[in-house]
Amino acid sequence: MLASEIVQNVKRKQISPSEITEEYLRRVEKHNPRLRAFLRVNPRAAEEAGEVQARVSSGEDLPLAGVPVALKDNLCTQGLETTCASKILETFVPPYSATVVDRLCKAGAIVLGKTNLDEFAMGSSTEHSAFGPTKNPWDLTRVPGGSSGGSAAAVAADLASVALGSDTGGSVRQPASFCGVYGFKPTYGRVSRYGLVAFASSLDQIGPFSRSIQDLALLMDVIGGFDPRDSTSLEAAPRFREALREKQAGLTIGIVKESMEAGNTRGVVAALENFRLTLAKEHVRFVEVSIPSLQYALAAYYLVATSEASSNLARYDGTLFGLRVKGEDTTDTMRKTREAGFGPEVKRRILMGTFALSSGYYDAYYGKALKARSKLKADFEHAFAQADLLLTPTSPFPAFKLGDKLNDPLSMYLSDIDTVAINLAGLPALSIPAGFEDGLPVGVQLIGRPLHDERIFSLAKLFEDASSGQFLRVAQG
Repeated sequence: MLASEIVQNVKRKQISPSEITEEYLRRVEKHNPRLRAFLRVNPRAAEEAGEVQARVSSGEDLPLAGVPVALKDNLCTQGLETTCASKILETFVPPYSATVVDRLCKAGAIVLGKTNLDEFAMGSSTEHSAFGPTKNPWDLTRVPGGSSGGSAAAVAADLASVALGSDTGGSVRQPASFCGVYGFKPTYGRVSRYGLVAFASSLDQIGPFSRSIQDLALLMDVIGGFDPRDSTSLEAAPRFREALREKQAGLTIGIVKESMEAGNTRGVVAALENFRLTLAKEHVRFVEVSIPSLQYALAAYYLVATSEASSNLARYDGTLFGLRVKGEDTTDTMRKTREAGFGPEVKRRILMGTFALSSGYYDAYYGKALKARSKLKADFEHAFAQADLLLTPTSPFPAFKLGDKLNDPLSMYLSDIDTVAINLAGLPALSIPAGFEDGLPVGVQLIGRPLHDERIFSLAKLFEDASSGQFLRVAQG
């Protein structure tokens, strides 16, 4: 059920938060064993639903009254394990909740549980989880994308009405495309990162999943806004639901030339063309734009992201929290803890990042990546001088088979070729369900200027209405 429908029904007393929660818990119990979208269910979900019911009965106006939400398991939840799908944090219970979690609960949402991910959000398929892979609800032989694959699969299969993930290089948008749902990466700083377990701090952003643009706007109005506990948080009040009422005909969309060249499958090409034709009928203009430095985005991203990861993950040393494997001395304890606790992909990225930052190689690798990042930002600014929004594929292909890229890291990294540049530039971007290829969902990506997040939602609403929501379905795999 859509979140907006749940809120209306609860406020009209046609259904109670407890009834909604019980129904979703039954769905999770029935379908999760084959999907593995959730790592754990919140044992207090039913109790929290009763508390929300009491608040509604007392006359409190709750924008998310009774809405069941799933949380990626790198968002801290007080009293509930937060593992990042890693053995090193398998028993970690945070003493506090992330700002977005607090805001959801204050708004009347019910936390159903924590969803699967690639370990420490490092991956593009949710196969790098220490607790087993998540499967795509459209085809159980395929990946749901990553790293927020558990959240995307949960929403696609209606095991949760909405969900939150994190996006460091496309980890909300790419799984949204693979699972046929909306996935949004906000402007860097518009959603607080307080309580998000860090991967790459200058790239990480929390973003929502939903099966309608109305639900996505509802969620963003709750979780967005300034947070004094996050030094990168911006003073920009969210107005997403209001933006959905604004007409956006007459806008110009720039089709990014470099992303339309070789590599896109026929279903992706068809989805992009369908998106263009649909909006052209609504008097939206399309022009071609160029971002020459886009060819360097993937290399720059993996140098910046792994370098920041090598610093952020240094805290997992067996001395403060999480796993501890006792050694002969402190150094041996650290080594044994990390060997036992980290999976192969996390180790690979730590090694890459440490090398890029090491003496004698910093300027050759990390320094050049920062220069490429600056050039990329400048190229985006030039493109936005010609168009209001930019259009690319979300991914050059639909969901691939489980295991196809697991032993080929470079091939796996190429899954993010259309998304990583957005994080490097700090821009907002939305993956929109826009087609199918051989029964598998395909998404297109709308990119906006910094702080023009709401404009993306307005245009997405125009497309959803013009296409009669024909690409928004519950997966039946």
